[in-house]
Amino acid sequence: MALIDFGGIKEEVVTRKEFPMARARKVLKGETIAVIGYGVQGPAQALNMKENGFKVIIGQSKKYMKDWNRAMKDGWVPGKDLFEIEEACERVTIIEMLVSDAAQRVIWPTVKERLKPGKAVYFSHGFSIVYKDQTKVIPPKDVDVIMVAPKGSGTSLRRNFLSGAGINSSFAVEQDATGCARERCLALGIAVGSGYLFPTTFRNEVYSDLTGERGVLMGAIAGVMEAQYDVLRRHGHSPSEAFNETVEEFTESLIRLVGENGMDWMYANCSATAQRGALDWKSKFRKAVKPVFDELYKRVASGAETKRVLQSCGKPDYQDQLTKELNVIANSEMWRAGKATRSLRPKESAKKDLATAKGTFGRASN
Repeated sequence: MALIDFGGIKEEVVTRKEFPMARARKVLKGETIAVIGYGVQGPAQALNMKENGFKVIIGQSKKYMKDWNRAMKDGWVPGKDLFEIEEACERVTIIEMLVSDAAQRVIWPTVKERLKPGKAVYFSHGFSIVYKDQTKVIPPKDVDVIMVAPKGSGTSLRRNFLSGAGINSSFAVEQDATGCARERCLALGIAVGSGYLFPTTFRNEVYSDLTGERGVLMGAIAGVMEAQYDVLRRHGHSPSEAFNETVEEFTESLIRLVGENGMDWMYANCSATAQRGALDWKSKFRKAVKPVFDELYKRVASGAETKRVLQSCGKPDYQDQLTKELNVIANSEMWRAGKATRSLRPKESAKKDLATAKGTFGRASN
């Protein structure tokens, strides 16, 4: 493992240098992997592994024909490498549980019945194992229980893989029945396209993941954007101006600079007026939202958030209800303004190679 300094604290990580693809192929030689669920993470992980030379099949219920047909469209063939969940689990040595957390509780009896000694059950989220009192997902003692959790959506995992970048993932071993669980876990992490892997536990992964999704990554950013947009509109700014100053500049400019070289570098490459205002107001926003994050983490740790997920997402009409909620967002003035804004983005060919063009390197932050 490589020892990396993360903000003054040294942590061990696994990169492709320490665990190259050739080693992953050797570890998983003779293994067949079933990706259960062709929804969000399933397509990306399955296709990445297949294109990296691993033996992969899909387990997908025909009750959800949209996902079954999507798998067929992506080249998976019924009876060859696309099966109902029961048959897929019978045919393999590693079962990847990539259906939704609520669905895992439903299909678990089917999967557990087919977990023969020496097999491995793989998760990309600590949810089902950590909250086993709610999910009833309790693996038998004679199988490996492992996790690789990509830090991004399945779409991002796939796109990063195709671009050659990869995406960071955490990994954990909950149960090592074979003595090979860690090697299997790391091999799968490399196989699905991880840029590097950092160790965690099932508990830490699900606590941080649920907090992040409800917080900065999705819930908080959506709420903050709506609040600022509403204030601007209330004070007479046009929809296009309010959207550009709230969302477009963030997604098309500033967050890209943060991702490229850090928050300080983004600040350094903005105007002095923007820098001063941001630095002055940052602490005010931090103070305002800190109690909300404290409340959120407590709800995650107590199991209240998982209870909500299982009750809501486990309903037969969940997809219909979700569609209604997402339509409310899509049909709001703010996001209709966003659709119009995106349609106006130029689509011309690149003028120069950004790696060598003048004026693209930015100002140093220190």
